[in-house]
Amino acid sequence: MAYLEQTYEDDIHPIDIVESLANTNDWDFDRIAEDQIAMAIEGQWRTYSLTLAWCAADQTLRLICTFEMEPGTEKLPALYEGLNAINEQSWCGNFSWWADNNLMVFRYGLLLADDITAAPEQIDRMITSAFLSCERYYPAFQLMVWGDQTPRQALQVAIAEAYGRA
Repeated sequence: MAYLEQTYEDDIHPIDIVESLANTNDWDFDRIAEDQIAMAIEGQWRTYSLTLAWCAADQTLRLICTFEMEPGTEKLPALYEGLNAINEQSWCGNFSWWADNNLMVFRYGLLLADDITAAPEQIDRMITSAFLSCERYYPAFQLMVWGDQTPRQALQVAIAEAYGRA
């Protein structure tokens, strides 16, 4: 993700910052409302849908990153076990399964109480972290749902770090 090199006044709207980041990174986006933006970010495994919304009432910038999955009913216990294991490893954000929509969801909220303004670098880091979490765990989810691997086996893919290039 590209660093946003602009100077902002102290009270810039967080969604304006997200829109600038989307422009800088050439991501497809749609400013749904003053307080909400949706965008698509192309990853190695798939395109992820991100929505960021500002809630002035609780001064929170909420991020939701989703991708489609269609596990069979018989795979749901393994998926839920895998979600619990993944969420134990994740300190910033968490995954949820939205069965009604066939969506895997990564959620994160950035609390900006007492009129604190988020810096562009902070929002960029938030988006990058969500994207990298989805990229990291997508193969594990696929192995749990389609590869007949146990959650423990599938998570080895996400835990293993590759060094160099093939």
